[in-house]
Amino acid sequence: MNQLFKIFKVDEAEATKISASPDEPHKHDFEELIIGINGQLDHFIDFKNTIIEAPLISFVTKGKVHRVIPKLHNGKCEMLAIRFKSEFIPETIFQLYSLFHDHSTIKMQEGECFDRLVTICKLMSAEMQKENPDLAVVRHLLSALFTMIESERRKTEESDNGVHKLNNTTFKNFLKILEENYHRPENVEFYAEKLFMSARNLNTICQQVMEKSVSEIIEIRKLIEAKNLLTYSDKTISEIGFELGYNEKSYFTNVFKKRTGQTPSEFREEMRKLVS
Repeated sequence: MNQLFKIFKVDEAEATKISASPDEPHKHDFEELIIGINGQLDHFIDFKNTIIEAPLISFVTKGKVHRVIPKLHNGKCEMLAIRFKSEFIPETIFQLYSLFHDHSTIKMQEGECFDRLVTICKLMSAEMQKENPDLAVVRHLLSALFTMIESERRKTEESDNGVHKLNNTTFKNFLKILEENYHRPENVEFYAEKLFMSARNLNTICQQVMEKSVSEIIEIRKLIEAKNLLTYSDKTISEIGFELGYNEKSYFTNVFKKRTGQTPSEFREEMRKLVS
């Protein structure tokens, strides 16, 4: 995707077209949120296939293999699809991963709460249709949208078994500590000690939840923030690297390019073209 943020509607005609020629299971380089107002969603993810009737929420994290097929129900289908880059709301993205890693689609209840979600989506859509949309406004609306979804999401956690719930709680606590310390050059042992557990056990939980090691998660969080600063600030590359715990510009550049395929300068140039 060559945009930071995109929102579009899937109606009966589009759903019929997709159902007739569905994609093969695939993955993409952006995050995707689907708000199902009417119809059904046939979703293949985590090697399982489920069909859920609207109203629903479905969040697919970047890099996760899946296939989504919107379908008509009682002749109707109306869904809003939101696609955005991880760096668009970096302070929120890992919380979303922890919330949706094992339940990508949530069946919602009709009523005021769901109607408010749809209203926020319409506000974002209206802003994006302007000649010069204000992405700062869209970012705040998107963050508010996920806050409201999280409130509903908590209601589904009551059915979690003890071990599963404990692992989720530990992972969320790790993310909270990471959010406070990712600017610093701290290692895995630092986070494990904060959680009163061994580095090995913390790595095991992170592998179960995100299929990544603690070190990888720390580095990804740093690079998401680096992308945010490269896009929205005028700080030099050396300043950004130092702010995130990389003492040498060359090391920061090498890590960034290894993870993203671009140097920080190349990424900044590309993003500024998109934002403008």
